[in-house]
Amino acid sequence: MPLSASLARGVAPAAPGTLHARTVTGELSAPPRPGLTLRFGRGEEPDVDLGVGVDDQWVSRRHGELTYRQGMWWLRNTGQQLVRLPRGRMMHLTTEPMPLDTGYTPLFVKGSGYREHLVELYVSGHDDQGPVSRRRAETVRPETWALDDDERLLLVVLGQRYLLYEEDPRPLTYAVAARQLAYIRPDGHWNERRIEYRVEAVRRRLDRTGFRYPLMHDKSQGRPGDNGLLHNLIKGLVESTTLVPPDLELMEDDSDWP
Repeated sequence: MPLSASLARGVAPAAPGTLHARTVTGELSAPPRPGLTLRFGRGEEPDVDLGVGVDDQWVSRRHGELTYRQGMWWLRNTGQQLVRLPRGRMMHLTTEPMPLDTGYTPLFVKGSGYREHLVELYVSGHDDQGPVSRRRAETVRPETWALDDDERLLLVVLGQRYLLYEEDPRPLTYAVAARQLAYIRPDGHWNERRIEYRVEAVRRRLDRTGFRYPLMHDKSQGRPGDNGLLHNLIKGLVESTTLVPPDLELMEDDSDWP
């Protein structure tokens, strides 16, 4: 399975202030024009510019707006359900509009059951104005690591809180992950023992590649808990954009999991 497209991996060169937006059903770019407003939600054009949660009646037809004013893009929740931003920040229908920072911002629209629908946003910034111009140089891409289909699904399930940009996330326990995996892939023979084996295999393989965080036990410092090493693994994969929020689509079959 190819890597999911994601604005977390960057965007094509554009004028500073250009807004890029993406959902599973479409994407768009908009110039920083004062007064310009873009709408996203379950509805259709011309009511909305970008569809999100189109199969989920808990998502409002017009769930949110993005307006360019005062040199910034401002986000407003116009829907009945909450919109969640990184670090656990919530926006209600009554919340005052908030400006978007330059760079990448994922939004999560509350849907039915445990579903959350991803809206990726990226605001282009100014070029480096230092003494050496690199305007024409190719962008240095983050180093990513290869994962097979089973490894990607397993790590997305274990690390879903990281991909949801929750505050101070921790991995799911192997027991909880096994239950979810059994529901998503009932023919996958997932259990705690298999999860432990596959996670250790990934840790051993990536530890030999110069991974940013420790992945193996340091016997001279005592034996740390496996949960700490799993945290290092998922954190590094998310920071490197090996795992990105659109990978949560792999769990779509899990939308009604109790």
